[in-house]
Amino acid sequence: MRHRFHSTLALLLLAFTLGACNRHDTTGANGANAASAPAAQPATDNGNPPTASATDNGTPVALQSDPRVALHTSMGDIVIELYPDKAPKTVANFLAYAREGFYNGTIFNRVIDDLLIQGGGYTVDLQKKPTHPPIPDEANNGLSNQRGTVAAAHALVPASATSEFFINLADNPRFDYVSDADATTAGYAVFGKVVSGMDVIDRIRLVKTQPQGKFTSDVPVTPVVIERVEILPPATVAAAAQ
Repeated sequence: MRHRFHSTLALLLLAFTLGACNRHDTTGANGANAASAPAAQPATDNGNPPTASATDNGTPVALQSDPRVALHTSMGDIVIELYPDKAPKTVANFLAYAREGFYNGTIFNRVIDDLLIQGGGYTVDLQKKPTHPPIPDEANNGLSNQRGTVAAAHALVPASATSEFFINLADNPRFDYVSDADATTAGYAVFGKVVSGMDVIDRIRLVKTQPQGKFTSDVPVTPVVIERVEILPPATVAAAAQ
């Protein structure tokens, strides 16, 4: 009887934890460690803050205006334009993970039609990848969570964003910054926008989902894999803009 009681209590605690994570639509799949105060810049493997990442031709990304990255996924390519002028820490964080190859082989583990697709933190078998320390919130940057924008996912505690991000499938003003009162009003920092591949995203939004692992819903039955993230060289960005 005592064993059954403890097992039941454990299940109830797990359900409560997942329910709390899902109170706000973009927090549940993050799984980031709680952080009660703004953290320093995410550290690289040697413990030092990441410097400006370079593209394949050696040009520092930080010197580019609105750099772009290509997400090569199992369902097609998505090109994202980043906004370092609006969310410098968030962009630097994303590019550091991209440069390290962190996103290669991760999945979109959360797909909710008419809301968002979220990924960048879990492997195909739903194992959480270890991340750098969380970064400060930059949601109060004047950018809104409109369809096609990309924002940093975080848990329901301040300054808890790490590697995960989501792409808005519709205009989601509920995710915008309201105040610094708590994490539920702090919003989600928009740091880029899809400039090519919305057709791919609209295919992803229609995939069949199911409960899986610790997630109670919204996990694609067939994994949608981010095969690699490519930081595009300036020449490619300029050609695409013409």
